[in-house]
Amino acid sequence: MPGENLTRDEAQERAALLSVDGYEVSLDLCSALADTAAEPRTFRSMTTIRFRCAEPGAASFADLVAPSVTAVSLNGKALDPGEVFDGSRIRLENLQAHNELIVDALCAYSRTGEGMHRFVDPEDGEVYLYTQYEPADSRRVFANFEQPDLKAPFRFEVRAPEGWTVWSNGVGELVHGVWKFAETKPISTYITAFVAGPYHYVTDSYTRTLDDGTTLEIPLGAMCRKGLAPYFDSDDVFLVTKQGLDFFHDHFDFPYPFGKYDQAFVPEYNLGAMENPGLVTFREEYIFRGKVTEASYEGRANVILHEMAHMWFGDLVTMEWWDDLWLKESFADFMGAFALVGATRFENGWITFANRRKSWAYRADQLPSTHPVTADIRDLQDAKLNFDGITYAKGASVLKQLVAYAGQDAFLEGARRYFKRNAYGNTRLGDLLSALEETSGRDLTTWSRAWLQTAGVNSLTPQVILSAEGRVTELAVLQEAPESHPELRPHRVAVGLYRREGADGSLVRYARAEVDVDGPRTVVGELVGVDAPELVLVNDDDLTYCKIRFDENSLDTLRERLGDITDPLARALCWSALWNLTRDALMPARDFVSLVLRFAGRESDIGVLQMLHAWANSALVQYATPEWRAEGGRLLAQGALKELRLAEPGSQHQLTWARFFATVASEKADLHLLLHLLEGTAKVDGLDVDQELRWAFLEPLAAHGVADEALLAAELARDDTASGKRHQVRALAARPSAAVKAQAWAQVVESDALSNALVEATIAGFSQPSHRELLVPYAAKYFAAIERVWAERSIQIGMDVVKGLFPSLQDSQETLDATDAWLTAHEDAPPALRRLVLEARDDLARALRGQACDAAAGS
Repeated sequence: MPGENLTRDEAQERAALLSVDGYEVSLDLCSALADTAAEPRTFRSMTTIRFRCAEPGAASFADLVAPSVTAVSLNGKALDPGEVFDGSRIRLENLQAHNELIVDALCAYSRTGEGMHRFVDPEDGEVYLYTQYEPADSRRVFANFEQPDLKAPFRFEVRAPEGWTVWSNGVGELVHGVWKFAETKPISTYITAFVAGPYHYVTDSYTRTLDDGTTLEIPLGAMCRKGLAPYFDSDDVFLVTKQGLDFFHDHFDFPYPFGKYDQAFVPEYNLGAMENPGLVTFREEYIFRGKVTEASYEGRANVILHEMAHMWFGDLVTMEWWDDLWLKESFADFMGAFALVGATRFENGWITFANRRKSWAYRADQLPSTHPVTADIRDLQDAKLNFDGITYAKGASVLKQLVAYAGQDAFLEGARRYFKRNAYGNTRLGDLLSALEETSGRDLTTWSRAWLQTAGVNSLTPQVILSAEGRVTELAVLQEAPESHPELRPHRVAVGLYRREGADGSLVRYARAEVDVDGPRTVVGELVGVDAPELVLVNDDDLTYCKIRFDENSLDTLRERLGDITDPLARALCWSALWNLTRDALMPARDFVSLVLRFAGRESDIGVLQMLHAWANSALVQYATPEWRAEGGRLLAQGALKELRLAEPGSQHQLTWARFFATVASEKADLHLLLHLLEGTAKVDGLDVDQELRWAFLEPLAAHGVADEALLAAELARDDTASGKRHQVRALAARPSAAVKAQAWAQVVESDALSNALVEATIAGFSQPSHRELLVPYAAKYFAAIERVWAERSIQIGMDVVKGLFPSLQDSQETLDATDAWLTAHEDAPPALRRLVLEARDDLARALRGQACDAAAGS
């Protein structure tokens, strides 16, 4: 990794010097099927780049990460590859005003999901290829200038094994054994793409009459491995795709600019998806092999729309450098939810956004590595780590606040002007703000400084004063900020007042006011004189980005009547606020678990219910005092089993409770029930124990020593697929044995034989909460290994190891001290590595504070 980094300064210097007229890239992928044990397995890559230089006679460099270079030619002169290529860069000297660079190289197939990933399907032996580049891995496939502001048109051609199909950004056709693709529009290197192999492929089309009377027709395609074809619900994928295209055409007034629209669901994918224009790639787990809840379909639809929004925000108009990554990711995250609610059947998308996406942002914004939405990205390693909850979910939340602040019509008109002015170009923060200022009539300089250029999350707390007659005499909103990030921001918020009404005692909103909160205390004059509330909900309707706090009366109401709140968004906001109180050591973990046990069974929104299960498990594993964990686990298992039996047979709530029960089951009777459900000797009316649910039951059985290697091998024989293999590897690593843990550690840390997907599965199985004692020896081993792993492995694998194997289950002051000792002794370690360790340290320190809070409640 060290020799492959690119700094912002280097990129700026190169962008000032060079401009690129076009690429011609020729790949030979026939070696993908070669019978060879040689490593690395390689393919031939031929690249011609035509570019201009603003200062003839100057020097620069091209990017290429490859095992070897066969030939390099610059302006007709052959260069010695051994002299000009150092493994990651090709030195270019004495450039002319107009230049032609030709590079003939052998590039390596990847097993880490970076560059040209090669996957062999264990089910049928078929080979599948796809590329993944962001932020800077196209240089692993062809020579280029790897930075987002050196855009250019690309012409690709690919030779592939007979019987294969190859896809790229443009329309392709097979000509005399070679796939040739239409030239792209000017795009950045990191969003070029290839998918190749015997994929199952289905087609459709989208047609729209534009305002000028012309007809726009977009060919649609969707693909997956042949083994997943029986499960591929392409009709639903195309339905959401067409709804999204209609929505964005209605709102953006700029026709989709990239011709066709293919969507590839590919194996062993590191991300959720990637917005390559004309060829979007997704992780194949979005093809559901078993029964899933509506939340899973909503999640997939959101990702489809998120990537589609990138066709405008990111692909048509691209940030100059990764500092302004938010210009694409924040907008796509916001637009994904905006389109989800506005165009599809998933009308509760903003509830999911408030409950799930924003919880990601709140966590990231309280880490020591938090940063402004517009970040300071010094190099590519910084960029890789900045695909985080700040850039995505906080940025999207800030845009939601901006829509409330400036108005939806003004916001969308600003976006339309932004597209038209900057089409196929690169932008910075100011380019967007100037367009939004024009359309909104607001000066956004102060707003931008507060929301985009400072870090940290504010807390908003209601302060209520009542008269003797039980009416509100004053209601104010108090705003606080942490000492580390003291910025108090302007917030457009709604304040809702709730009370019991009706025979069933439902908690409903009876008064609401919108107000601009600014400074430490803001009075809400509109609510003076109304009847006393039982619950005051600041940020009702989720207009701003903040941590919601409660006055004591409201908190007491939630403890007793949370399930009586009728509005699902208000209820979701309250759950999120209570979870933040738990994470901040202001509410004991056992109290949060108690709330879940009392009220989660009444939760109607399945996505919120799934989030509550995840939070309850985290409360038990991280924030509960060790002395209470066994009791807490027993209570959660009892509660989950009760709700499982009460749930409507065959419902998604039943499935969700079944999965949660498996997660928290630990006592002999519960484990035997799981085993009998697997064997078919026990049944829950309506519960279909399909293959995916079988694996969900098998992992806890393996972790508690009930499922042995033979049983897991038998299950793999039943499900001898790529998905089955991942599940088996995870369950094997989950077994409670010192020898098993040693083997898993060696496979991940001491070897690079496993693919990225199997590394991820092994790490997940290795770290079982019930195995704290077994994992004690690995705390010291972790700190001894991570710097070497970071230096020797790809950045993706390095991130997986450093995050996934941190000894968080050794939650003691001793582990915290060991982390601090490593940080002190490794001040010169790569900043990205230090950031990951600092984040893990912060999570551990937060867990210890939470445990102290919980212990005080139990004493």
